[in-house]
Amino acid sequence: MGYNEQERAFIEWYPRGYGVGFKVKRRLFETQTEYQRLEIYETEGFGKLLVLDGTVQLVEIGEESYHEVLVHPVMLAHPNPKRVLVIGGGDGGTLREVLRHDTVEKAIMVEIDEGVVEASYLYLDVAKDLLDRLIKKEEPRAELIIGDGVKYLRETGERFDVIIVDSTDPVGPAKLLFSEEFYRDAYEKLNDEGLYITQAGSVYLFTNELLDAYKAMKKVFDRVYYFSFPVIGYASPWSFLIGVKGDVDFTRIDLERAKKLDLYYYDPERHETLFQMPRYVRKLLEGQ
Repeated sequence: MGYNEQERAFIEWYPRGYGVGFKVKRRLFETQTEYQRLEIYETEGFGKLLVLDGTVQLVEIGEESYHEVLVHPVMLAHPNPKRVLVIGGGDGGTLREVLRHDTVEKAIMVEIDEGVVEASYLYLDVAKDLLDRLIKKEEPRAELIIGDGVKYLRETGERFDVIIVDSTDPVGPAKLLFSEEFYRDAYEKLNDEGLYITQAGSVYLFTNELLDAYKAMKKVFDRVYYFSFPVIGYASPWSFLIGVKGDVDFTRIDLERAKKLDLYYYDPERHETLFQMPRYVRKLLEGQ
């Protein structure tokens, strides 16, 4: 796994010998932060590549294929999302999409690794201006907190309409973000009508992790939905899980609000296509 100097390529290897790779021109930056190894590469055809502990987080050209589907389906399904919490997402892409919604009065991003925020600001053209305002505390509708999202959610007195978890894969250190205890904390901190969303890994290659997270969420939330989407740079299709508190109907979205967004990957007019899942995976999920 990682950068191959001779081949001038970065390859992330998944289980069962499956890999996702990019041809690279050069490595721009690498460091060991307090929490993880961080690398940034310049690719041949997809802009810059952000890697954490050997796993692809995003490429600049195509990052919206992840950020749009993580954010806009839940934001458009909620009738009036005013207060939003983002856990993780240190590159700023998720918060950038959240703030495109005029309804948002306050958004808080809690990122555990300050190094990710700094490197993203210095090297990536994803949300540079937004990160600059956050660092300088000049963004009127958003706040950056450097800290542990699990601890923050447990201890905060804030309440939110939407909670978005933009974490690394549901394995290793991020496992706590996919636990029943964490989901209970999230449910408690949602308002009476609230939506929670998390990425949940590769449909084909992290199927067991997806099933485990789905099972845990069903114990907590009033309803749980799942969907998948092809994400550039990931072992697609990639899965997402949505937890509902109250009477919010995730199958229906506000198309009038959607018209203002001019999205590139997620198509609000074809919202129902998100729910396509391989038949065997759907049967496994429905058996939980």
